[in-house]
Amino acid sequence: MSRLAAFLAVRRNPRAISRGELITVGLLAILVVLILPFANQQGWISNFAINLWVKYLCYALLAISVDLLWGYTGLLSLGQALFFSLGGYMMGMHLMRMIGDLGQYRQPIPDFLVFLGWTELPTFWKPFSSFPFALAMVLLLPGLLSWVFGYLAFRSRIKGVYFSIITQALTYGAALMFFRNDMLMGGNNGFTDFKFILGFDIREPATQRGLFVVTAVTLLVVYLLCRWLNGTKFGLVQQAVRDGENRALFSGYATAHFKLFIFIVSALIASVGGALYVPQVGIINPSEMTPEKSLEAVVWVAVGGRGTLLGPVIGAVGVNALKSWATRAIPDLWILLMGGLFILVVLFLPGGIVSIPGKVRGWFKKKAQPPASSASSPAAPAKS
Repeated sequence: MSRLAAFLAVRRNPRAISRGELITVGLLAILVVLILPFANQQGWISNFAINLWVKYLCYALLAISVDLLWGYTGLLSLGQALFFSLGGYMMGMHLMRMIGDLGQYRQPIPDFLVFLGWTELPTFWKPFSSFPFALAMVLLLPGLLSWVFGYLAFRSRIKGVYFSIITQALTYGAALMFFRNDMLMGGNNGFTDFKFILGFDIREPATQRGLFVVTAVTLLVVYLLCRWLNGTKFGLVQQAVRDGENRALFSGYATAHFKLFIFIVSALIASVGGALYVPQVGIINPSEMTPEKSLEAVVWVAVGGRGTLLGPVIGAVGVNALKSWATRAIPDLWILLMGGLFILVVLFLPGGIVSIPGKVRGWFKKKAQPPASSASSPAAPAKS
């Protein structure tokens, strides 16, 4: 039996989720899904705070997509922001269609098209008046792009730093395309000034609370599905590919197929996060697509804890909350602060935030053990 087969045999049917993780996830779900919307409805939490939190939750979906690739498969992708933005653009096109003639120019087409001299809607824009079509495109376009790109990359056995470079190049090239006005996707400004979604006023606090709950539930469902997937035999092979791809390949596993599947799944998760991000934050433009955004997501995963799923969620929320504070208090030093945080985690806390409880338990356990000299010394003879 090979070492890989032995690994799979020992790890067969692992527990899907530990008791401590289940309690943590349950408490966080109650806080985010129930308590925060109720507190906002009662006026205890401002609408601004809810909008910040929903931004953090959307970024948490992006962080999970990075962790599936980097933490569990060993593929450091610097292109996840592209899929996040594509999902946002697909939903943004539908929201722009819902503005109707309520724009600044009072025309039945988006204002930026009027500014560019268009008098009627371009053909590829017309189907986006349908919400189901827009929702389908949120999944189909990033899924198709990730399949084509991943198939070509993994068939050529591109991995390591070369995979990071080509995903970064793909993202940068797409950003340059979307910055162009002749793409008819809003250019530098992108899409904004949304008004309605599914007939509801998108600016009303009740609508924002509803979208917040949908985002929180989506994050919980995605987390549980990824946790289940990583506990199956597929997930174990996925981790074996991360730890030794050649060994997995020589053991009979088509590693390129495993990597392609995870690449597509991670792209879809990032795209869903972008689609939820746009109606609540109220804007999408090519700046969300730049490689710097993907690098930020890598920092969130590293700070929270790579290869844990829960860690990236904590990292995304924690780092972005710190960013919200730092960009107001010390705006000129925020970039240095984030870079320093990443270096400190890599050097002194490689397991991320989620590894702190285990380190603390290990420290107390070590302190509780008697010294080795006293434990090994013979007992004193009893006095007669």
